[in-house]
Amino acid sequence: MPRRATLRRHRTVVPPRSPRVFRPAVRSRRRRVPALRDPGAPRRLAPALAAPPGFTERFADVNGTRLHYSIGGKGSPVILLHGFAQTGHMWDPLLPKLVSRHTVVVPDLRGAGGSAKPETGYDKKNMAVDIHELVRSLGLGHVSVVGHDIGLMVAYAYAAQFPQETDRVVLMDAFLPGIGSWQNVWLLRDLWHFHFYGKTPLALVTGRERTYLEHFWNDFAADPQRSVSETDRQIYAAAFAQPGAVAAGFEYFRNFEGDAKDFAAMGTTMLAMPMLVLTGEKASGAFLIDQARLVASDVKGVVVPGSGHWLIDEAPEKVIPELVAFLDGASGASAPSR
Repeated sequence: MPRRATLRRHRTVVPPRSPRVFRPAVRSRRRRVPALRDPGAPRRLAPALAAPPGFTERFADVNGTRLHYSIGGKGSPVILLHGFAQTGHMWDPLLPKLVSRHTVVVPDLRGAGGSAKPETGYDKKNMAVDIHELVRSLGLGHVSVVGHDIGLMVAYAYAAQFPQETDRVVLMDAFLPGIGSWQNVWLLRDLWHFHFYGKTPLALVTGRERTYLEHFWNDFAADPQRSVSETDRQIYAAAFAQPGAVAAGFEYFRNFEGDAKDFAAMGTTMLAMPMLVLTGEKASGAFLIDQARLVASDVKGVVVPGSGHWLIDEAPEKVIPELVAFLDGASGASAPSR
């Protein structure tokens, strides 16, 4: 979510502003490694990273599609769901903090990264079924689900459809279509990309994927110099340049109106499991927290000071301890009192 139009300002009409000039991001020294190969997987043009220490990369055929995922650790299961303009790679800084207490599964969502990119199936209710079938195929049973951006919508849809199998939920910085005054976000001028899809947008973005994604990484950060690293930008831009990836990304947004109807129906039943909501002060602010309290009875909301939308990248020193403490509660570990 952009820092100039925070979600706490419930606006639908705002005056025009002058275009932003993109500034270079801080370069990371993380090393790229050869791509993972799977003869049965969809064609992959993006550079892939080796699985983090203790993790294995796999593929699973579920719900009529193929998902790429990494799995590692031992203990109570945690599912980490990325958002738009990223892949499962975004969770790498968190993984070492979880593996001693949790079995951690990190999928690429339908349409992203190393997963297949079908033409349909991008409503969040169905994408949650993708993840549920993956979880069942692994024999994991009860899980905690963490989602950022589009991933939080999938996480909510997972918990709402499978509450008896969901121990804890984390929603990180975006919004829930269909809940409360969601249209005040959906119609914000700065969120034009929610309505940017179809033949002409596809032609405009194809071949210019990095230019398109820079808008999100820069304008949705509190400070573009502390946003997604240059190395990670290269990885995500290459993933987005794969055949079918741009169209799939557009489908995430095209489905918001249908998602709103699904979520409004789901929201009539309050979720009872513990829910943590993390937002950026310069992004979602209190809006997502307020939405969560309309659909769940046990919500802890944390607004991360000085952060924009890219919480893991912009404020890891604040966000990662919050995630670890909350998720460790599912493993029987005592979280620090606040």
